[in-house]
Amino acid sequence: MNIFVARQPIFDKRQNVVAYELLFRSGLENFFRESDADHASSRVISDTFLSFGLDTMTGGKHAFINISRDVLISDYISLLPKESVVLELLESVAPDETVIGACRKLKKAGYQIALDDFVYRDDMMPLLQLAHIVKMDFIATPVDQRASLSPRLRAMGLRLLAEKVETHEEFNWAISMGYTLFQGYFFAKPVVMSGKDVPGFKLNYIRLLGEINDPNFSFSRIESIIKQDVAISYKLLRYINSAAFGFRDEIHSIHEALVLVGELTIRKLASLWIFAGLGQDKPEELVVCSVLRSQFCESLAPLIGMLHRQSELLLLGMFSLIDAIVDRPMTEILTQLPVTEDVGDALLGKPNSLRPALDSILAYEKGDWNALSIAVGKLGLKEDVIPQIYLKSIEWTGRIFQMK
Repeated sequence: MNIFVARQPIFDKRQNVVAYELLFRSGLENFFRESDADHASSRVISDTFLSFGLDTMTGGKHAFINISRDVLISDYISLLPKESVVLELLESVAPDETVIGACRKLKKAGYQIALDDFVYRDDMMPLLQLAHIVKMDFIATPVDQRASLSPRLRAMGLRLLAEKVETHEEFNWAISMGYTLFQGYFFAKPVVMSGKDVPGFKLNYIRLLGEINDPNFSFSRIESIIKQDVAISYKLLRYINSAAFGFRDEIHSIHEALVLVGELTIRKLASLWIFAGLGQDKPEELVVCSVLRSQFCESLAPLIGMLHRQSELLLLGMFSLIDAIVDRPMTEILTQLPVTEDVGDALLGKPNSLRPALDSILAYEKGDWNALSIAVGKLGLKEDVIPQIYLKSIEWTGRIFQMK
């Protein structure tokens, strides 16, 4: 059976990722029947731990996992490490005596409990007294209700998680109201300030990216550029001297390291390291997500007959969040980015042969399985290849960031 598990980041007030919510889909249908909620909860548990591995999916951070009623009161929960998960009770779980008893037992055992898509009712009080976190849907819940509930819930010692936060204005409002956890795509959108210029060092990195990805690759020119950046020089030498290569003697020469690594790998690694420099004053998840997308899109190339355009697909994924990283509109940034017209058009959302690759990873990240089906269909692929590409992209991205 096909396994679809995606993840969405959960941030603290400093926009550091502290957890991921894991999203599940059972197969190739684009919806769950009502009776499938229990199946979904149980499968996300078994698939995450037995097939994907929790550490792979979350990088050692907490995992928020949706829990249905039947799974809550079953033995499935005992499979979950209490120090690594947050049990997110679906809004459909009614607070009857059995549910309350199960929650009381789990809390005593050391598990954290979150209430998903919370809407206040008097009968929810027993669950509120057992919960640790309350998730408030910022799209479905009116502003006045969010404002009035915040002090009442915080007075009970509950942490508030603002869900589906789409703008920085909502993010800042939530902070002012006492929310400490945040989930949504506010972090992936630019904050454009009037008269704000792109910082000089970021422009320099963009120019370096142009050199790295120039079709007329020159080892001597690249060596000269890399030598001017201590951080990239360090990362290159650390990489070439890692156990993966197993050289008897340490490599201390930038030139020798470049030759040993090879053109294709240095194009890729140097681009990613430079890109990480671009985002050094931004939430790390922006760069993590960009790197993951670049690996995902590049991995699609041989499967969709675009091996000759592999570098374009890599750049498409990599630059998909560049507007948020440099806080400028994408149309403006594209005048300075070293990309082809097709990559530029795809970044602007214009339909072309490259855009479905980006659409597929965007849909997967959101758990929008219907949009995923459409995008994958345009690529001429079967959906069941996507989860493994996504997982391998997460694994690859994790290794890259371990080298930081």
